[in-house]
Amino acid sequence: MANSGDNAKTALVGELNGLLADHLALFFKTKNFHWHVAGPRFRDLHLMFDEQAIEIRDQIDVIGERVRKLDDYTLTSIGSVAKHTQVKDQDDVTLTAEDMVRELRDDNAAMVKRLKGMKELAEQAGDNATDGLLDDWTDMAEERVWFLNQTLK
Repeated sequence: MANSGDNAKTALVGELNGLLADHLALFFKTKNFHWHVAGPRFRDLHLMFDEQAIEIRDQIDVIGERVRKLDDYTLTSIGSVAKHTQVKDQDDVTLTAEDMVRELRDDNAAMVKRLKGMKELAEQAGDNATDGLLDDWTDMAEERVWFLNQTLK
């Protein structure tokens, strides 16, 4: 019979894979908006979206490797990403710049919520390394939300 530590680790790995899916999907969406943004704020938003996409991209490998360090398996395909992400696809390339900013803000805010919910799982699993990473990832996601919120004012 599995003990509560094993159950907590299994739940944590599930959430890490969800977080990995969210990062992959949000990276692609942010790059989509980087490529398709238009309007008077084009340059600023084009650059900000690219900066945010790079930050998100740089976390992808760390999250995947964290799952492997926990002796478990990561996502394996675009289909597995689609199955595990909370980030909704956005294929409308004619969205206004403001709608793009609002959508990215909401997606990043949902990521902050997911990250904060993972803290207890990491603690229950006795996983100090993931616990510390969650703090860093939360701070980065909160900063993205802040920048996007300020852009909407």
